[in-house]
Amino acid sequence: MTTVAELPAGFADKVLSAQSTFRSVMDAMARPGSVQRIAAVAGTPDTMMRGTAAIALTLFDHDTPVWLDARMSETAHVAKWLKFHTSAPVIADSSISSFALVGDPQNLPALDRFAFGSNEYPDRSTTLILQVDSLTQGPAFELRGPGIDGTAILQASLQPHDLFERLSINATLFPRGIDVVLVHDDAIVAIPRTTRLSARGG
Repeated sequence: MTTVAELPAGFADKVLSAQSTFRSVMDAMARPGSVQRIAAVAGTPDTMMRGTAAIALTLFDHDTPVWLDARMSETAHVAKWLKFHTSAPVIADSSISSFALVGDPQNLPALDRFAFGSNEYPDRSTTLILQVDSLTQGPAFELRGPGIDGTAILQASLQPHDLFERLSINATLFPRGIDVVLVHDDAIVAIPRTTRLSARGG
């Protein structure tokens, strides 16, 4: 059994680290497809990458229910760490989650398992945080949409392979929809609901 004393630490400097991480997330959302670095350092439980931990410490609180996939739920460490450092409730029902932490994106559930928000409150949707193999190597994805001047190229090793095809549902749902943050180690890429796959390379 893991005691509080054995849990990995959070931010060493909570205010400055949270501010720095928030800026990185906002920059990623404003420039979809661009790779942003998380400068803040935090202790992380097994299966949780540094970028995921920093986002959790910055954006999660007692009002943000969090769903964990099977990889994140393999042990109780992640749930205990989240509850201790963020007070975020870890829930079993993905359809009412504010955030979903996905350590095994190859087995990402169907998107209709998550919250799309409503026309009145589109922000009441689930933001998926997917840990991926690489955000600098792999197939090339050509993206377009708000915040992108023409098109943006994202070269990444992503699971599931049809992620962008699945996210095409956002076009019919707007202003509702699913936002995604891809994480690899301390790097993040945001795919807001307004971003579309323009072309895909090998």
